[in-house]
Amino acid sequence: MSIQSTPEPNNIFFVWFNQYAGILLKTPSRTLIIDPVDIKAKNIQTLDALLITHEHYDHLDPPLIAEIQKQTGCNVIADSASTKKLQHILPNDKLQEAKPGTEFKIGEVTVKAEKSNHPAQTPVTYIITSENQVKVYHTADSLPFPELEVMGKKEQFDVVFCTVGIAPGATAETGFEIARLTKPQLAVPYHTGSVQSQQQFAELLKKDLRRTACLIPQQNKIYQVSKRQNGV
Repeated sequence: MSIQSTPEPNNIFFVWFNQYAGILLKTPSRTLIIDPVDIKAKNIQTLDALLITHEHYDHLDPPLIAEIQKQTGCNVIADSASTKKLQHILPNDKLQEAKPGTEFKIGEVTVKAEKSNHPAQTPVTYIITSENQVKVYHTADSLPFPELEVMGKKEQFDVVFCTVGIAPGATAETGFEIARLTKPQLAVPYHTGSVQSQQQFAELLKKDLRRTACLIPQQNKIYQVSKRQNGV
């Protein structure tokens, strides 16, 4: 699992690689992976940063993370509970703890941890801003929360990944509420094994949030998002 080509300025590539929150994100200069599970470390050849949102099994696989880190030399950014699980198997200088409000620099790419509404110990969501200010919001499997509206107005997201299944309480409707509050240029329904839930999300979006485009992703397919065109 890799993206061989490099996006041009003002563009990013992404791949959704499992039925959970697993995202591979590539900017013009950096490659990031979020919540890798159900993949093989040998398929990841180049990686700058690995982000973990919380400690649940479908988001955190410590042996896999250790293998990926050793193979690529990447930095690992993780919520507090996951950090505790990883601190004895990763080099100290490669592991950073993420709490809501903390910000990290990966070259010219910025990662900021934010609140998450999910029944885990210390869950976070991540805002990832590329060199050219393409803004991606990875919500992990969070349910909506009121602060999202203010966040959406402030950040002007290009892409928001919206949970529509599997997680406790997550439905097409709660995923749509995340999109309604954040109002991105592009909303991507994920964290589901059901195409039907993704389609329901798309229908809600088309009916009530017409200025936001919807992309129903296929697993392991590469997508491009352009800042200039606000689309894929």
